[in-house]
Amino acid sequence: MESNVKSGFATLIGRPNVGKSTLMNHLIGQKVAIMSKKPQTTRNNIQGILNTEDAQIVFVDTPGIHKAKNKLGEYMVQVAERTLNEVDVVLWLVEPGTFVGKGEQHILKRLAKVKTPVILVINKIDTVDTEGVLKTITTYKDLYDFSAIIPVCARTGQNTGELLKEIAKYLPYGPRYYEEDAVTDQPERQMVAELIREKALHSLGEEVPHGIAVTIEQMEKKHKIMHIEATIICEKDSHKGIIIGKGGAMLKKIGSTARYEIEELLGCQVDLKLWVKVKKNWRDSEYLVKNFGYRKEE
Repeated sequence: MESNVKSGFATLIGRPNVGKSTLMNHLIGQKVAIMSKKPQTTRNNIQGILNTEDAQIVFVDTPGIHKAKNKLGEYMVQVAERTLNEVDVVLWLVEPGTFVGKGEQHILKRLAKVKTPVILVINKIDTVDTEGVLKTITTYKDLYDFSAIIPVCARTGQNTGELLKEIAKYLPYGPRYYEEDAVTDQPERQMVAELIREKALHSLGEEVPHGIAVTIEQMEKKHKIMHIEATIICEKDSHKGIIIGKGGAMLKKIGSTARYEIEELLGCQVDLKLWVKVKKNWRDSEYLVKNFGYRKEE
C-alpha cells in the first residue's frame, strides 16, 4: 500500500455548456467525455482518471444540473445530484459574469444540502480581463462558503495546475482505485457510441434537436479490423431524412469523422456501418431511456 498517495473522487457540476467535459479531458490528457455546443451533451456519469506520482484523482463528469423536462432529463438530473454527497470534493464550474441566473440559483439550492467541500471554478477566463474575473469572484464569494475559488481556462489549461493542487487537499490517503495507466472506467462500446453521437451533433448543427441516441448493435474484431454496426436513434421521420442526407451524404460524413477517432481510441482499423431508426418521443419513455443505456443507479 502506498502510504504517501492520496486517492479520491472529484465531481464536476454546473450548467450545461460551462465546460465540464473540456476541463476533464484537459486534466486527463485525452478525450474521455464528448463535447458539443448543444446543452446536456453528457448523459452518463463519466469517470476520467488522473494519475500522478502522489495522487490518483477520479473525475466524475456528470450531466448538467437543470430542471428536467422529460424522462431523459429526470435521469440526467438524478445522476448529477446523487454524486454530490458521494465524492471527496465538488467542482462547480461557472462562467465569468456578475449575473446569477435561475440555473445558478437552482444549483445553490442543491449545494445547500451538501456537506462535501465545494471549489468554485470560474472557467473561460480567456474571455474577460482581470477585472472581469475579480468581479465574478466578488459576486459568488458571499453566496456560498466555498473551500476555494479558482479561475481557469479549460481550453488552454491556464491555472489548471493550481486547481489540481487544491483538489488534492481534500483527498484522503489511500490506495489507488484504478491501475496507474487507466484513464477512464467507460467500456469501449459506450465510448464508441458516444463518439458517434458527438460527431452526429457536430455535423447536424442546429438542424436536428438534441434528441438522438446511439446504440452499438455489433462490435467484433476480425483479421485485425474492428467491425462495428451502430444505429442512430432519432425522434421524428423528418429528422431521419436530415441525418441520412441527400444520397446518404450526411450519414457518410458522420461515419467518416467518427471512424477516425474510433481508430485512435481502439488502435486498429475500423469498419463502421451506420443506420438510422425513428423512435418517436423516446426521451419521454422510461423503457426506451433505459434501453438506450441511460440507467438510474439505486
